[in-house]
Amino acid sequence: MEKITIGKLAKACNVKIDTIRYYERVNLVKPDGRTDSGYRFYDPEIIRRVKFIKNAQGLGFSLDEIQKLLDLRASDTATAADVLKATKSKISEFQEKISDLENIQNILKELAEQCPEDAHIMECPILDYLYPDHREKNKNNFEG
Repeated sequence: MEKITIGKLAKACNVKIDTIRYYERVNLVKPDGRTDSGYRFYDPEIIRRVKFIKNAQGLGFSLDEIQKLLDLRASDTATAADVLKATKSKISEFQEKISDLENIQNILKELAEQCPEDAHIMECPILDYLYPDHREKNKNNFEG
């Protein structure tokens, strides 16, 4: 089977060469070897692995989590339940983030409603809220 260079791999996966090198440093991918002149070469099957990594990143999985998914995929004993557990954990993580973002959005909306556009800047509660001592003095006014 024909081997491919790092440039061809990067192009086939729509990533930068530096991305492939980074994946190598964190042990997500490895070259099959090097040419006499030191160029990396890869088995074409690695394209699927890099695309898997990019797809998993697109769904919010960290590189550590992706390594665990790859380990599961390569395991003779792993089950679909193992992958489902990792996926449900990621869903739970996103639900927490969504809740945090909704809270932030509500605070910003409330602050925006209280800020008179035509008033002096010191009358706007937005900048006042951002000062560190504001949160301690006014915890009861806003959830945050």
